[in-house]
Amino acid sequence: MAGRVLAVHRSASHSFSKYAEYAIILVPGLGVAGDAHSGATVRHRSRVARDPTAPNLRQVHLLQAELFDELVARDFAVFPGDLGENITTRGLNLLELPTGTRLRLGTAEIEITGLRNPCSQIDRFQRGLTAAVLERSPEGALVRKAGVMAIVQEGGEIRAGDAIVVHLPPLPHRPLEPV
Repeated sequence: MAGRVLAVHRSASHSFSKYAEYAIILVPGLGVAGDAHSGATVRHRSRVARDPTAPNLRQVHLLQAELFDELVARDFAVFPGDLGENITTRGLNLLELPTGTRLRLGTAEIEITGLRNPCSQIDRFQRGLTAAVLERSPEGALVRKAGVMAIVQEGGEIRAGDAIVVHLPPLPHRPLEPV
């Protein structure tokens, strides 16, 4: 399992999409420096409304570029950064990684905490996009394809082109759940 960082993004405001950057800096226990979702406690508005003291398990959002390929083929105009991710990857199936997987990207290391649960903002961005990032498995389970969330374990800089090194957690592996 190996992949690469295709692009990096951040936004200081709570806008839906994030802006492409040359590099982003990850800060341990907080997230992406200068990003609205950075913090030790929850920063996503819906989660702040529920419990502002809850730990932030969504410090960094990663999304696989292969989803953009799929969406463009279905006539959606959506590209890296548009869905609010901080890191766009290629060549690594993020959705199949178990909870607790650590990824080394650039000089930083993050730990996958769970799946991004697509919200209504996706349909406000483009009508029908929410349904396009959800599907059903052959067993009927809901499959969320809008990326994964992570926390920062070791700070550092990440740039487009950086290799991604995967460190799986000890067995037994736990599948990703929405966070």
